[in-house]
Amino acid sequence: MMEKTAKRGTRTGFTTGACSAAAARAAVLGLVDGEVPAEVDCDLPNGQRVRFAVTEPRCEGQGWDRRAHAVVIKDAGDDPDCTDKAWLTADVALRPELPGQVLLLGGFGVGTVTLPGLGLAVGGPAINPVPRQNIEANVRTAAGALLDECGLAVTISVPQGLDMARKTLNARLGILGGISILGTTGIVRPYSTAAYRASVVQGVEVAATTGAGMVVLTTGGRTEKFAIAERPGLPEACFVQMGDFLRYALDTSVKVGLKHIVIGGMVGKLTKIAQGETITHANRAEVDTGLLAELAARIGAPPDECAAIAAAETARFASERMTALGLLGPFHQALAEKVVSTVIGRYPGRFQLDVLVCDFDGVKIAEASSGPLVSDSALPAFEPEFDPAGEDD
Repeated sequence: MMEKTAKRGTRTGFTTGACSAAAARAAVLGLVDGEVPAEVDCDLPNGQRVRFAVTEPRCEGQGWDRRAHAVVIKDAGDDPDCTDKAWLTADVALRPELPGQVLLLGGFGVGTVTLPGLGLAVGGPAINPVPRQNIEANVRTAAGALLDECGLAVTISVPQGLDMARKTLNARLGILGGISILGTTGIVRPYSTAAYRASVVQGVEVAATTGAGMVVLTTGGRTEKFAIAERPGLPEACFVQMGDFLRYALDTSVKVGLKHIVIGGMVGKLTKIAQGETITHANRAEVDTGLLAELAARIGAPPDECAAIAAAETARFASERMTALGLLGPFHQALAEKVVSTVIGRYPGRFQLDVLVCDFDGVKIAEASSGPLVSDSALPAFEPEFDPAGEDD
Protein backbone atom coordinates (compact mmCIF):
# COMPACT_ATOMS: atom_id res chain seq x y z
CA MET A 1 0.00 0.00 0.00
CA MET A 2 1.40 3.39 -0.96
CA GLU A 3 2.22 5.80 1.85
CA LYS A 4 -0.04 8.87 1.82
CA THR A 5 3.05 11.09 1.69
CA ALA A 6 4.56 9.33 -1.33
CA LYS A 7 4.99 11.60 -4.33
CA ARG A 8 3.07 10.53 -7.36
CA GLY A 9 4.12 11.22 -10.90
CA THR A 10 2.13 13.53 -13.11
CA ARG A 11 3.16 12.43 -16.61
CA THR A 12 0.21 11.19 -18.64
CA GLY A 13 0.44 8.23 -21.00
CA PHE A 14 -1.57 6.59 -23.75
CA THR A 15 -4.09 3.78 -23.73
CA THR A 16 -3.82 0.46 -25.53
CA GLY A 17 -6.60 1.71 -27.79
CA ALA A 18 -4.74 4.88 -28.78
CA CYS A 19 -1.52 2.96 -29.46
CA SER A 20 -3.40 0.40 -31.55
CA ALA A 21 -5.02 3.16 -33.59
CA ALA A 22 -1.63 4.78 -34.19
CA ALA A 23 -0.06 1.48 -35.28
CA ALA A 24 -2.99 0.77 -37.61
CA ARG A 25 -2.78 4.23 -39.14
CA ALA A 26 0.96 3.88 -39.73
CA ALA A 27 0.52 0.48 -41.39
CA VAL A 28 -2.21 1.81 -43.69
CA LEU A 29 0.02 4.73 -44.68
CA GLY A 30 2.58 2.09 -45.62
CA LEU A 31 0.11 0.53 -48.04
CA VAL A 32 -0.78 3.93 -49.50
CA ASP A 33 2.74 5.39 -49.77
CA GLY A 34 4.83 2.24 -50.11
CA GLU A 35 6.68 2.90 -46.85
CA VAL A 36 5.57 2.79 -43.22
CA PRO A 37 6.55 6.09 -41.56
CA ALA A 38 8.87 6.29 -38.55
CA GLU A 39 6.35 8.57 -36.84
CA VAL A 40 2.60 8.93 -37.24
CA ASP A 41 0.01 11.48 -36.17
CA CYS A 42 -3.04 9.82 -34.61
CA ASP A 43 -6.43 11.31 -33.76
CA LEU A 44 -7.49 10.31 -30.24
CA PRO A 45 -11.08 9.80 -29.10
CA ASN A 46 -10.90 13.01 -27.04
CA GLY A 47 -10.13 15.08 -30.15
CA GLN A 48 -6.39 15.46 -29.57
CA ARG A 49 -3.88 14.71 -32.30
CA VAL A 50 -0.72 13.06 -30.99
CA ARG A 51 2.47 11.96 -32.72
CA PHE A 52 3.65 8.41 -31.97
CA ALA A 53 6.98 6.75 -32.76
CA VAL A 54 6.64 3.66 -34.96
CA THR A 55 8.88 0.61 -34.70
CA GLU A 56 9.26 -2.47 -36.92
CA PRO A 57 7.94 -0.63 -40.00
CA ARG A 58 7.73 -2.82 -43.06
CA CYS A 59 5.79 -3.41 -46.26
CA GLU A 60 5.66 -6.73 -48.08
CA GLY A 61 4.14 -8.23 -51.21
CA GLN A 62 2.98 -6.83 -54.52
CA GLY A 63 -0.34 -5.79 -56.02
CA TRP A 64 -3.39 -7.03 -54.15
CA ASP A 65 -1.13 -9.13 -51.93
CA ARG A 66 0.47 -6.06 -50.31
CA ARG A 67 0.72 -6.09 -46.53
CA ALA A 68 2.08 -3.62 -43.99
CA HIS A 69 3.24 -4.00 -40.40
CA ALA A 70 3.74 -1.37 -37.66
CA VAL A 71 4.27 -1.34 -33.90
CA VAL A 72 3.64 1.39 -31.35
CA ILE A 73 5.08 0.72 -27.90
CA LYS A 74 2.73 1.83 -25.15
CA ASP A 75 3.96 4.52 -22.79
CA ALA A 76 1.67 4.54 -19.74
CA GLY A 77 3.29 7.67 -18.35
CA ASP A 78 3.52 7.60 -14.58
CA ASP A 79 0.62 5.16 -14.28
CA PRO A 80 1.61 1.75 -12.81
CA ASP A 81 -0.12 -0.15 -15.59
CA CYS A 82 0.73 -3.78 -16.34
CA THR A 83 0.39 -3.00 -20.07
CA ASP A 84 3.13 -0.37 -19.99
CA LYS A 85 5.68 -1.06 -22.75
CA ALA A 86 3.28 -3.41 -24.55
CA TRP A 87 3.94 -3.68 -28.29
CA LEU A 88 0.62 -2.73 -29.89
CA THR A 89 1.02 -4.24 -33.32
CA ALA A 90 -1.02 -3.71 -36.47
CA ASP A 91 -0.87 -5.88 -39.59
CA VAL A 92 -2.96 -4.60 -42.48
CA ALA A 93 -3.82 -6.48 -45.66
CA LEU A 94 -5.83 -5.56 -48.75
CA ARG A 95 -9.25 -7.17 -49.29
CA PRO A 96 -10.19 -6.38 -52.91
CA GLU A 97 -13.49 -8.29 -52.59
CA LEU A 98 -14.72 -5.90 -49.83
CA PRO A 99 -14.38 -2.35 -51.17
CA GLY A 100 -15.04 0.33 -48.58
CA GLN A 101 -14.96 -2.02 -45.60
CA VAL A 102 -12.59 -2.10 -42.65
CA LEU A 103 -12.38 -5.46 -40.83
CA LEU A 104 -10.95 -5.29 -37.33
CA LEU A 105 -9.48 -8.59 -36.11
CA GLY A 106 -7.73 -9.76 -32.97
CA GLY A 107 -4.36 -11.47 -33.22
CA PHE A 108 -2.06 -13.09 -30.69
CA GLY A 109 -2.15 -11.48 -27.25
CA VAL A 110 -5.52 -9.79 -27.70
CA GLY A 111 -8.13 -11.55 -25.60
CA THR A 112 -11.14 -13.38 -26.99
CA VAL A 113 -14.56 -12.69 -25.46
CA THR A 114 -16.15 -15.91 -24.19
CA LEU A 115 -19.00 -14.60 -22.01
CA PRO A 116 -21.87 -12.21 -22.74
CA GLY A 117 -22.36 -9.02 -20.78
CA LEU A 118 -19.36 -6.99 -21.96
CA GLY A 119 -21.04 -5.25 -24.85
CA LEU A 120 -18.79 -7.19 -27.22
CA ALA A 121 -19.54 -10.12 -29.49
CA VAL A 122 -18.86 -13.50 -27.93
CA GLY A 123 -16.07 -15.13 -29.91
CA GLY A 124 -14.73 -11.78 -31.07
CA PRO A 125 -11.66 -9.83 -29.97
CA ALA A 126 -11.68 -7.89 -26.70
CA ILE A 127 -11.43 -4.51 -28.39
CA ASN A 128 -13.79 -2.15 -26.61
CA PRO A 129 -16.27 -0.02 -28.58
CA VAL A 130 -14.50 3.35 -28.35
CA PRO A 131 -11.06 2.01 -29.35
CA ARG A 132 -12.75 0.03 -32.13
CA GLN A 133 -14.32 3.19 -33.52
CA ASN A 134 -11.09 5.14 -33.09
CA ILE A 135 -8.99 2.53 -34.89
CA GLU A 136 -11.40 2.45 -37.81
CA ALA A 137 -11.57 6.26 -38.01
CA ASN A 138 -7.78 6.53 -38.20
CA VAL A 139 -7.61 3.74 -40.78
CA ARG A 140 -10.19 5.44 -42.97
CA THR A 141 -8.42 8.80 -42.73
CA ALA A 142 -5.08 7.26 -43.71
CA ALA A 143 -6.53 5.06 -46.47
CA GLY A 144 -8.43 7.78 -48.31
CA ALA A 145 -9.20 6.77 -51.87
CA LEU A 146 -7.67 3.30 -51.37
CA LEU A 147 -10.94 2.22 -49.75
CA ASP A 148 -12.76 3.02 -53.00
CA GLU A 149 -10.83 0.16 -54.60
CA CYS A 150 -10.69 -2.41 -51.82
CA GLY A 151 -11.31 -3.20 -48.18
CA LEU A 152 -8.74 -3.43 -45.42
CA ALA A 153 -8.24 -6.19 -42.85
CA VAL A 154 -6.59 -4.78 -39.71
CA THR A 155 -5.25 -7.31 -37.20
CA ILE A 156 -4.23 -5.99 -33.79
CA SER A 157 -1.87 -8.16 -31.76
CA VAL A 158 0.25 -7.82 -28.62
CA PRO A 159 3.28 -10.14 -28.37
CA GLN A 160 3.40 -9.86 -24.55
CA GLY A 161 -0.37 -9.86 -24.17
CA LEU A 162 -0.79 -13.39 -22.83
CA ASP A 163 1.64 -12.77 -19.95
CA MET A 164 0.21 -9.33 -19.23
CA ALA A 165 -3.33 -10.72 -19.09
CA ARG A 166 -2.39 -12.87 -16.10
CA LYS A 167 -2.03 -9.66 -14.10
CA THR A 168 -5.55 -8.51 -14.95
CA LEU A 169 -9.11 -9.64 -14.16
CA ASN A 170 -9.71 -10.63 -17.78
CA ALA A 171 -10.09 -14.36 -17.17
CA ARG A 172 -12.74 -13.70 -14.53
CA LEU A 173 -14.64 -11.63 -17.09
CA GLY A 174 -14.42 -14.40 -19.66
CA ILE A 175 -11.72 -12.68 -21.73
CA LEU A 176 -9.18 -15.36 -22.54
CA GLY A 177 -5.86 -15.46 -24.31
CA GLY A 178 -4.71 -11.88 -23.88
CA ILE A 179 -5.37 -8.31 -22.83
CA SER A 180 -8.24 -6.03 -23.71
CA ILE A 181 -7.81 -3.02 -25.98
CA LEU A 182 -9.22 -0.19 -23.88
CA GLY A 183 -9.53 3.56 -23.57
CA THR A 184 -12.36 6.07 -23.83
CA THR A 185 -10.23 9.20 -24.27
CA GLY A 186 -6.89 7.79 -25.39
CA ILE A 187 -5.08 9.27 -22.40
CA VAL A 188 -3.97 7.44 -19.24
CA ARG A 189 -3.99 9.58 -16.12
CA PRO A 190 -1.26 8.79 -13.55
CA TYR A 191 -2.45 6.51 -10.79
CA SER A 192 -6.00 6.64 -12.09
CA THR A 193 -8.41 4.04 -10.78
CA ALA A 194 -10.42 4.02 -13.98
CA ALA A 195 -9.27 0.60 -15.18
CA TYR A 196 -10.13 -1.15 -11.95
CA ARG A 197 -13.41 0.74 -11.65
CA ALA A 198 -14.35 -0.30 -15.18
CA SER A 199 -13.46 -3.92 -14.42
CA VAL A 200 -15.82 -3.86 -11.43
CA VAL A 201 -18.66 -2.60 -13.62
CA GLN A 202 -17.91 -5.23 -16.26
CA GLY A 203 -17.62 -7.94 -13.64
CA VAL A 204 -21.11 -7.21 -12.32
CA GLU A 205 -22.49 -7.09 -15.86
CA VAL A 206 -21.01 -10.52 -16.57
CA ALA A 207 -22.35 -11.90 -13.27
CA ALA A 208 -25.82 -10.88 -14.41
CA THR A 209 -25.54 -13.14 -17.47
CA THR A 210 -24.81 -16.35 -15.51
CA GLY A 211 -28.44 -17.01 -14.62
CA ALA A 212 -27.62 -17.25 -10.91
CA GLY A 213 -29.40 -13.99 -10.18
CA MET A 214 -26.70 -13.08 -7.67
CA VAL A 215 -23.42 -11.24 -7.39
CA VAL A 216 -20.94 -11.64 -4.53
CA LEU A 217 -18.92 -8.47 -3.94
CA THR A 218 -15.69 -8.66 -1.99
CA THR A 219 -13.01 -6.17 -1.04
CA GLY A 220 -10.00 -8.28 -2.06
CA GLY A 221 -8.52 -11.71 -2.61
CA ARG A 222 -8.71 -12.90 0.99
CA THR A 223 -12.37 -11.95 1.39
CA GLU A 224 -13.19 -13.44 -2.00
CA LYS A 225 -11.67 -16.79 -1.00
CA PHE A 226 -13.79 -16.66 2.15
CA ALA A 227 -16.95 -15.76 0.20
CA ILE A 228 -16.40 -18.57 -2.32
CA ALA A 229 -16.31 -21.04 0.57
CA GLU A 230 -19.52 -19.53 1.99
CA ARG A 231 -21.39 -19.59 -1.32
CA PRO A 232 -20.23 -22.83 -2.97
CA GLY A 233 -21.73 -23.84 -6.26
CA LEU A 234 -22.02 -20.34 -7.70
CA PRO A 235 -20.34 -19.74 -11.07
CA GLU A 236 -16.93 -18.13 -10.74
CA ALA A 237 -18.18 -15.11 -12.68
CA CYS A 238 -20.59 -14.31 -9.82
CA PHE A 239 -17.67 -13.30 -7.60
CA VAL A 240 -16.44 -9.76 -8.19
CA GLN A 241 -13.59 -8.11 -6.30
CA MET A 242 -15.04 -4.62 -6.02
CA GLY A 243 -12.12 -3.21 -4.00
CA ASP A 244 -13.12 0.28 -2.88
CA PHE A 245 -15.82 0.76 -5.52
CA LEU A 246 -19.00 -0.19 -3.67
CA ARG A 247 -21.12 2.48 -5.32
CA TYR A 248 -20.20 1.37 -8.84
CA ALA A 249 -20.80 -2.26 -7.97
CA LEU A 250 -24.21 -1.64 -6.38
CA ASP A 251 -25.43 0.84 -8.98
CA THR A 252 -24.48 -1.55 -11.76
CA SER A 253 -26.16 -4.46 -9.94
CA VAL A 254 -29.41 -2.52 -9.79
CA LYS A 255 -29.08 -1.34 -13.38
CA VAL A 256 -28.70 -4.90 -14.71
CA GLY A 257 -31.52 -6.23 -12.53
CA LEU A 258 -29.69 -8.38 -9.97
CA LYS A 259 -32.00 -9.03 -7.01
CA HIS A 260 -29.60 -10.73 -4.62
CA ILE A 261 -26.31 -9.18 -3.56
CA VAL A 262 -23.76 -10.56 -1.11
CA ILE A 263 -21.02 -8.39 0.39
CA GLY A 264 -18.05 -10.12 1.98
CA GLY A 265 -15.55 -8.13 4.00
CA MET A 266 -13.56 -7.48 7.15
CA VAL A 267 -14.03 -4.93 9.87
CA GLY A 268 -12.26 -1.93 8.27
CA LYS A 269 -14.07 -1.74 4.93
CA LEU A 270 -17.35 -2.87 6.45
CA THR A 271 -17.19 -0.04 8.98
CA LYS A 272 -16.85 2.47 6.16
CA ILE A 273 -19.83 0.90 4.39
CA ALA A 274 -21.82 0.94 7.63
CA GLN A 275 -21.11 4.64 8.11
CA GLY A 276 -22.42 5.38 4.60
CA GLU A 277 -19.25 5.60 2.52
CA THR A 278 -19.67 4.23 -0.99
CA ILE A 279 -16.03 4.70 -2.04
CA THR A 280 -14.03 3.09 0.75
CA HIS A 281 -10.45 4.05 -0.15
CA ALA A 282 -8.29 5.13 2.80
CA ASN A 283 -7.76 8.56 1.27
CA ARG A 284 -11.48 9.24 0.84
CA ALA A 285 -12.72 9.02 4.44
CA GLU A 286 -11.53 8.02 7.88
CA VAL A 287 -13.02 5.09 9.76
CA ASP A 288 -15.76 6.30 12.09
CA THR A 289 -14.50 4.76 15.33
CA GLY A 290 -17.32 6.52 17.14
CA LEU A 291 -19.75 4.27 15.28
CA LEU A 292 -17.76 1.23 16.37
CA ALA A 293 -17.88 2.46 19.97
CA GLU A 294 -21.67 2.74 19.70
CA LEU A 295 -21.91 -0.83 18.42
CA ALA A 296 -19.64 -2.02 21.22
CA ALA A 297 -21.80 -0.26 23.80
CA ARG A 298 -24.91 -1.80 22.29
CA ILE A 299 -23.62 -5.33 22.94
CA GLY A 300 -22.55 -4.57 26.50
CA ALA A 301 -18.89 -3.52 26.30
CA PRO A 302 -17.71 -1.51 29.33
CA PRO A 303 -17.76 2.30 28.95
CA ASP A 304 -13.97 2.63 29.27
CA GLU A 305 -13.47 0.15 26.42
CA CYS A 306 -15.99 2.01 24.29
CA ALA A 307 -14.17 5.26 24.97
CA ALA A 308 -10.87 3.68 23.96
CA ILE A 309 -12.40 2.41 20.73
CA ALA A 310 -13.82 5.85 19.92
CA ALA A 311 -10.40 7.43 20.48
CA ALA A 312 -8.54 4.87 18.36
CA GLU A 313 -7.39 5.39 14.77
CA THR A 314 -8.34 2.02 13.31
CA ALA A 315 -11.24 -0.40 13.16
CA ARG A 316 -8.85 -3.23 13.88
CA PHE A 317 -8.32 -1.88 17.38
CA ALA A 318 -12.04 -2.33 18.08
CA SER A 319 -11.91 -5.88 16.77
CA GLU A 320 -8.94 -6.70 18.98
CA ARG A 321 -10.63 -5.26 22.08
CA MET A 322 -13.82 -7.19 21.38
CA THR A 323 -11.75 -10.37 21.05
CA ALA A 324 -10.13 -9.72 24.41
CA LEU A 325 -13.59 -9.23 25.98
CA GLY A 326 -15.07 -12.35 24.39
CA LEU A 327 -17.48 -10.20 22.35
CA LEU A 328 -15.99 -10.69 18.90
CA GLY A 329 -19.00 -12.52 17.42
CA PRO A 330 -21.73 -10.20 18.77
CA PHE A 331 -19.71 -7.12 17.79
CA HIS A 332 -19.30 -8.22 14.19
CA GLN A 333 -22.92 -9.34 14.07
CA ALA A 334 -23.96 -5.82 15.06
CA LEU A 335 -21.61 -4.40 12.43
CA ALA A 336 -23.03 -6.69 9.72
CA GLU A 337 -26.57 -5.64 10.64
CA LYS A 338 -25.55 -1.98 10.48
CA VAL A 339 -24.10 -2.53 7.00
CA VAL A 340 -27.38 -4.09 5.90
CA SER A 341 -29.49 -1.22 7.25
CA THR A 342 -27.21 1.44 5.73
CA VAL A 343 -27.05 -0.11 2.26
CA ILE A 344 -30.72 -1.04 2.07
CA GLY A 345 -31.55 2.47 3.26
CA ARG A 346 -29.84 3.79 0.14
CA TYR A 347 -31.38 1.18 -2.19
CA PRO A 348 -34.80 0.49 -0.63
CA GLY A 349 -36.61 -2.43 -2.21
CA ARG A 350 -34.00 -2.97 -4.91
CA PHE A 351 -32.35 -6.21 -3.78
CA GLN A 352 -31.86 -8.70 -1.00
CA LEU A 353 -28.56 -8.08 0.75
CA ASP A 354 -26.47 -10.60 2.68
CA VAL A 355 -23.35 -9.44 4.54
CA LEU A 356 -20.61 -11.93 5.39
CA VAL A 357 -17.90 -10.98 7.89
CA CYS A 358 -14.56 -12.73 8.30
CA ASP A 359 -11.55 -12.11 10.51
CA PHE A 360 -8.08 -11.26 9.29
CA ASP A 361 -7.37 -14.94 8.67
CA GLY A 362 -10.45 -15.34 6.49
CA VAL A 363 -12.50 -17.20 9.13
CA LYS A 364 -16.21 -16.45 9.29
CA ILE A 365 -17.38 -14.40 12.27
CA ALA A 366 -20.87 -13.19 11.42
CA GLU A 367 -23.60 -12.97 8.77
CA ALA A 368 -26.64 -10.72 8.42
CA SER A 369 -29.38 -10.45 5.80
CA SER A 370 -32.08 -8.00 4.81
CA GLY A 371 -34.37 -10.92 3.98
CA PRO A 372 -35.91 -11.68 0.57
CA LEU A 373 -37.59 -9.04 -1.55
CA VAL A 374 -41.38 -8.88 -1.42
CA SER A 375 -42.02 -6.91 -4.61
CA ASP A 376 -40.29 -4.20 -6.60
CA SER A 377 -43.03 -3.60 -9.15
CA ALA A 378 -43.86 -0.11 -7.83
CA LEU A 379 -40.29 1.17 -7.75
CA PRO A 380 -39.35 4.06 -10.04
CA ALA A 381 -36.74 3.58 -12.75
CA PHE A 382 -33.21 3.53 -11.37
CA GLU A 383 -30.61 5.98 -12.63
CA PRO A 384 -27.00 5.33 -11.52
CA GLU A 385 -25.03 8.28 -10.20
CA PHE A 386 -21.91 7.59 -12.26
CA ASP A 387 -20.69 7.23 -15.82
CA PRO A 388 -20.02 3.48 -16.14
CA ALA A 389 -17.66 4.12 -19.04
CA GLY A 390 -15.20 5.60 -16.58
CA GLU A 391 -12.14 7.32 -18.02
CA ASP A 392 -9.45 5.06 -19.42
CA ASP A 393 -7.19 2.12 -18.88
